[in-house]
Amino acid sequence: MSVRPQHPFSVRSRDVWTIALPASIAFITEPMVGLVDITVVGRLGDAALLGGLVLGALVFDILFSLAYFLRIGTAGLVAQSVGARDPRDGLIHVSRSLVLGVTIGLVMALLASPILWLAVRLLAPDAAVETALTDYFHWRIWSAPFSLINYALLGWFYGRAAAKTGMALQLLLHLVNIVLSIWFVHGLGLGVAGAALSTLIAQVVAASAGLLILARHYGGPAALAARIAPGEMRDAAGIRRMFGLSRDLMIRSMALMGAYAWFAAQGSRMGEVPLAANAILLNLLMVVGFFLDGIAQAAEQLTGKSVGANWRPAFDRAYRLSIIWGLVIALGLGIAWYLSGPYIIGFMTTNEDVRAYALAYMPVAALCALTFMPAFVYDGILIGTTQNVLMRNGMIASLVIFLAAAFFLQPLWGNWGLWAALHCWFLARGLIYWAALERRKASLFSPQAID
Repeated sequence: MSVRPQHPFSVRSRDVWTIALPASIAFITEPMVGLVDITVVGRLGDAALLGGLVLGALVFDILFSLAYFLRIGTAGLVAQSVGARDPRDGLIHVSRSLVLGVTIGLVMALLASPILWLAVRLLAPDAAVETALTDYFHWRIWSAPFSLINYALLGWFYGRAAAKTGMALQLLLHLVNIVLSIWFVHGLGLGVAGAALSTLIAQVVAASAGLLILARHYGGPAALAARIAPGEMRDAAGIRRMFGLSRDLMIRSMALMGAYAWFAAQGSRMGEVPLAANAILLNLLMVVGFFLDGIAQAAEQLTGKSVGANWRPAFDRAYRLSIIWGLVIALGLGIAWYLSGPYIIGFMTTNEDVRAYALAYMPVAALCALTFMPAFVYDGILIGTTQNVLMRNGMIASLVIFLAAAFFLQPLWGNWGLWAALHCWFLARGLIYWAALERRKASLFSPQAID
């Protein structure tokens, strides 16, 4: 094993929360934009417009999630560069991600017509909804390059533990989006096209602000360019590492999306009431996930930094604190969900059958706050330490366990069996990641780091 220099540093609970709290605030604002868009368009009173908006947002959620590796992959690589005392703070990694993000975004925009055609064929909306979906899509697709620029920039900010800056950019993006959505839809009467245009402008504003901060960090655009050696962007080993990481994280994202989509589809097969009730409970679970994402972000940066610094004590401390605080947050959120669930469910739907059904399954759903916590924390650790193959294989293996559990349990217990299978998936992910990481931990550090 090669010998690398060590750069000792300590990790405290304060370090975890300095990253986790701003990241959680930034993540929790994301669903607010969707809720505002739905409310703004929904108040127009046209069900077709609302349907087009919802389906359009779903298309872009899926499309952009395939490029989410730009954020999480960049964050892990940059955190390791910071730990290794790279004076450029991972500049080469974010530069490659920015080039890749712009390229993918432009390809998405150029392939707008076939992407829309495929979406319409798969979603099969009626004529009025399809018209609204088309209006929304043709405006928002041009946000693709800017959205992916923002993914890469957020990876750089979070990888450097600049969580407050990342939070500020996210809040700027969401605030601009919300204000313009209200103005364009109700003030100018632009309908769903106005909602899409507001998102496009907000992404442009956030990307411009982020690039300005990046350039200023290095003393301006000219100084930034001068820090990259000729030919360095084309370094074959670096490009292979980036594309390998990107490929594995994309497969992981597809498996993750597939599991949730399959869960929703099974609820749909049981009827409208189970479908609606499961959707409400799953959305509440996603809110819990946004808070745990903050802890995962802290685990990502601190463990990545420790690997870059070749300092095992910091890794062990970050690992332990992330699990402890993740457990505290999950337990608190699970209890809060259980106690406030009847009121939240009553607010989210006026249908008495859906309310009763959701309340019956609320305890088993609220328990997910605990069972999926380890998977979130290990996601952060594996991203930070760039264990992308381990993460990919663990996700695929746990997905197989989930489908097998559902195959046996759902016929026996109906929706109870479906939720039990979801718990099996969460627990399997956590256990697989834990076992694999225990075998791999020592290899992350030079022998001197563990004497």
